[in-house]
Amino acid sequence: MDLLVGHATFRPSTVSSLLADALDFAKGSVVIDAGCGSGVLSIIAAKLGAGQVYGVDAAEDTVAIASANAEAHGVIDRTQFFEGDLFEPLPRGIQADVLIGDVSGIPDELAAATGWFPSGLSGGPTGAELPLRMIDEARAWLSKGGRMFLPTGSLQDEESILGKARSAFGNLKQLAERNIPLPSSIADHPALLELLKEKVVKLTQRGSRFLWTARVWELRP
Repeated sequence: MDLLVGHATFRPSTVSSLLADALDFAKGSVVIDAGCGSGVLSIIAAKLGAGQVYGVDAAEDTVAIASANAEAHGVIDRTQFFEGDLFEPLPRGIQADVLIGDVSGIPDELAAATGWFPSGLSGGPTGAELPLRMIDEARAWLSKGGRMFLPTGSLQDEESILGKARSAFGNLKQLAERNIPLPSSIADHPALLELLKEKVVKLTQRGSRFLWTARVWELRP
């Protein structure tokens, strides 16, 4: 999918693709896309039949970039974008049938080393802080019977995130998993080695390559 991105926009990743493939919901559903970035998942949700999609992201160019992409892909009539912290800028009273929570993040030090995230948009010291806060706030934005699609990864404190998800929602189902090679320049980085030592992140090894694992979960109350 051709997309316009800005200097502060998180670019679609392998996790974005994994999450897009896992999306499944009824036609006409109301969708909130938290961490919408360029609007890619909002656009996909609209093309899958969502009645209305609300995208929100902290990046300073979110509204202009995501709106331009939605217009280019013919779904501007069913998408609306907001800039700000998590759900704070959304209109009060929205009750979504589906919440896409793509704010998985990685630890701040690792984000700085990889350059994968725009400045200030990583997940906190363990990569879990932002997702944990999102899960705490998510239930208030879901309609009765609403579902949340949540990506996690072994390059963050995944166990804490899944523990919070079980506590907040009760029902947790894994939908997808993919092992992703880690660039050799990152595998030897002191920040990663320290996080491995502290057991914050987990890697597997295949031959001479190290891999991290991305997963997508469905959360139901």
